[in-house]
Amino acid sequence: MVDMENIPVAGYDRLELLQIADAVAREKSIEPEEVLEAMEMAIQKAARSKYGLEHDVRAEIDRKSGAIKLARYLEVTDEIENEVTQVTPKEAQAMQEGAVAGDFIIDPLPPIDFGRIAAQTAKQVIVQKVREAERKRQYEEYKDRVTEIVNGIVKRTEFGNITVDLGRAEGVIRRDESIPRESLRPGDRVRAYIYDVREEVRGPQIFLSRSHPQFMAKLFAQEVPEIYDGIIEIKSVARDPGSRAKIAVLSNDSSIDPVGACVGMRGSRVQAVVGELQGEKIDIIQWSPDPATFIVNGLAPAEVTKVVLDEEQQKIEVVVPDEQLSLAIGRRGQNVRLASQLTQWDIMILTEEEESERRQEEFRSRSQMFIDGLDVDDVLAHLLVTEGFSSVEEVAFVPIEDLLSIEGFDEDIAEELRNRANNFLSEEEERLAGLRRELGVDDDLAALAGLSPAMVVTLGEAGVKTLDDLGDLATDELNDPGNREGEGRGILAEYGLDEDQANAIIMAARAHWFDDEEEPGAAEEAADEAAAGAEETAPAEEG
Repeated sequence: MVDMENIPVAGYDRLELLQIADAVAREKSIEPEEVLEAMEMAIQKAARSKYGLEHDVRAEIDRKSGAIKLARYLEVTDEIENEVTQVTPKEAQAMQEGAVAGDFIIDPLPPIDFGRIAAQTAKQVIVQKVREAERKRQYEEYKDRVTEIVNGIVKRTEFGNITVDLGRAEGVIRRDESIPRESLRPGDRVRAYIYDVREEVRGPQIFLSRSHPQFMAKLFAQEVPEIYDGIIEIKSVARDPGSRAKIAVLSNDSSIDPVGACVGMRGSRVQAVVGELQGEKIDIIQWSPDPATFIVNGLAPAEVTKVVLDEEQQKIEVVVPDEQLSLAIGRRGQNVRLASQLTQWDIMILTEEEESERRQEEFRSRSQMFIDGLDVDDVLAHLLVTEGFSSVEEVAFVPIEDLLSIEGFDEDIAEELRNRANNFLSEEEERLAGLRRELGVDDDLAALAGLSPAMVVTLGEAGVKTLDDLGDLATDELNDPGNREGEGRGILAEYGLDEDQANAIIMAARAHWFDDEEEPGAAEEAADEAAAGAEETAPAEEG
């Protein structure tokens, strides 16, 4: 092994110089040319120290004989900026016949005898340049290996961060990328996932992870030949590192069971992965293009009796038997959290009793809304709710055919219901307008596109009475649904605004802030776009 700190720079024959360069290059896995260039720079620096740092002194090592040549270079130029390194064409003619502007006058210098300080300086330059070449090689080698699994040996641990010797480079497993409660000691062999490679000032940084979801996916690809061959596809992975994980798989061959293939004979394949992940329990789930089926599979081992999807907001309500609630939620919410990560859906779990109570309450509240708004008896109100009508607006604006399709409804009843619905909406709008004025809400805010009269009143009751008040709000302050107890709810959460709708309303409220800028046209255009977006997405006002 070559000791980089004791590379001789003087006192050896010419061929030995080439042999040293070749040995260093082999050890550091870099090109011999890079080592020789480093040596040239080191000799050049020492020579400038002797002849003067202001001179353009260059060193060259013959690649065949190892001979060192030193020379001072003078540039021939018409405009002199540095008298030490530049000469005029007239002065150059006296030194070398035929010299013209753009040429260099090469003045050979005698070999120098390195002193102790000069030799030490030269060694430092060589070591630094070789290290830079080695780091460049490491970056070029590993930058294209992101998403691969590598094997290494634990070199040292510092403050929870683990340095891993990968053979030709070093990687680091940061504390938050390691498996909790896993104890790795220097000398232990370890496998990890490369999730990032960066070129930083101190050299390339290879970031490794044992907690990344794709680490588990890659381990399965190594253990299950069908995954490596592409017959089985891993669609998504969710992990609670060191505790539990879920992996969704799909078979592209109908004759192969993806779950069985991943489990292996007597669980041999999945146990190999579990052993590598320090006993992490793994649920292997069959992926389905149908969100409801996939989510039901994802909540295993809990049984599901009913699901209600809201595809626009990527939310789903799952109803489970009362005795299955704790199993569906899991310890500290682990099961439902992993299922949500796996499926990319927000999952709300209800028991059959809770769902029944809520359904009955919705039925009662909607029936009462029709009784109060349309002045009808409870039989007619119940009939409207049973047929799927959820607001007075629907009765007022749906095609007349939809009302006539209800059993027992004739044209007179349908027209009367529509008239009563329109009258109710007009009275409600006047009532809300009066309430808005009592609350002191500005007309500019009331006229903002995307806000219904009911929303304006709700904002006023929350103390939001001007465009500036609304513009100062963050998106989640408007639409955050809050927790199951209703805490942390946004001001307009009851109206079901999504993030885009809330953003459009807030940006429309901020549009007047740009009126005094140099380009008012651009601000007005931005305000128009925001208002148009809010108008397109604003939900219908609830009765």
